[in-house]
Amino acid sequence: RKAVPMLRSLYSGISGLRAHQTMLDVTGNNIANVNTAGFKASSTQFQDTLSQMTQGASAPQGETGGSNPAQIGLGVRVAGVSTNFAQGSSQSTGRATDMMISGDGFFVTSKGGQQLFTRAGSMTFDAASQLVSPDGGILQGWTAKDGKVDQAGAIGDITLNPNTMVATATSTVTLDGNLPSDALVTDAPLNRVVKVYNATGAERSVTLTFAKTAGGWSASGVDENGATGSITLAQQPDGTLTPSGPFDIGAGPTKITVDLAKVSGFAGMNSLTVSGQNGSAVGKLESFTLGNDGSLIGSFSNGTKQVLAKIALAKFTNPAGLEKAGGSSYVATANSGNVQLGAAGDPGIGTLAGGSLEMSNVDLSQEFTNLIVAQRGFQANARIITTSDEVLQELGNLKR
Repeated sequence: RKAVPMLRSLYSGISGLRAHQTMLDVTGNNIANVNTAGFKASSTQFQDTLSQMTQGASAPQGETGGSNPAQIGLGVRVAGVSTNFAQGSSQSTGRATDMMISGDGFFVTSKGGQQLFTRAGSMTFDAASQLVSPDGGILQGWTAKDGKVDQAGAIGDITLNPNTMVATATSTVTLDGNLPSDALVTDAPLNRVVKVYNATGAERSVTLTFAKTAGGWSASGVDENGATGSITLAQQPDGTLTPSGPFDIGAGPTKITVDLAKVSGFAGMNSLTVSGQNGSAVGKLESFTLGNDGSLIGSFSNGTKQVLAKIALAKFTNPAGLEKAGGSSYVATANSGNVQLGAAGDPGIGTLAGGSLEMSNVDLSQEFTNLIVAQRGFQANARIITTSDEVLQELGNLKR
């Protein structure tokens, strides 16, 4: 027992070589991925192994003092390799399909039926008009219906079909300007014609007629489909007009409400105009932009902007428990906690920025320092082995 201390040192040296080789491997991988978008650096933690007890501890007894335990360590081992999820720097690319998470959270992708999580937001369109990561993972989120997103529903593949068409039915016509209070009852009525649209984008005309009355004005409207509506406008001394009720033309889904809130009734000027209506003809998707909340907002050729989809983001109780799956992606494990889905800006989830990518968070100065530390540690443990070998050689030379 007393003649083999150098054997313990041999194995301690071997364990040191293995541990520092692992540290070199981790550091080398960090440096290799210094320009990998969304990459998170790893670090190595060492831990001593079991120690051999040569003398146990004893308590003080009578006139004899207590003694401390005597133990000889048996080497080192790698306790773990942890991932640093600190925010990486931003790189502007100008590409609409490049996205960056500012804060916590992960993009959700689906590849081969497996749900993956990544910080790398470099997306492109494939032949099926799906937003995909470089390795073919399909970006997940909620598809909008009529411009509205239901986050309570299940997430699915985000597809932005370039042939998407939209048309908006007119529900409101807005008038602006002035109806002259000094007009005569015998004057010719004022007519205004406005183009409106149905749900399919078909265009029709609505004629609005304003006739002077003794107490103000009468307003009536009729569209090409025969729908009608009328109200009266009471002239007030301060130059305002008080409608007798809502000015609705038609009823049901095709009803059009005429907004007269901005129409005044001062004397000496006739400036009544149609300032706008909220319908549009059919339009084709031309481009899209990314909102801070992850909404993909499409711009159509008819001037309409509409939400097409919303990107889902994931968060975990313990992100360090995620397992790297290659392709800058992670999979959930038993120690990461269950995935919690949400949208950008939700509690615990960062916001999204379009046209930018999150770069690697590798700190080269720290990694090169780690290289030196690992190299010197490897050399020192190699010296332990050679020194133990020399002691064994001396032991063998006792017999000549």
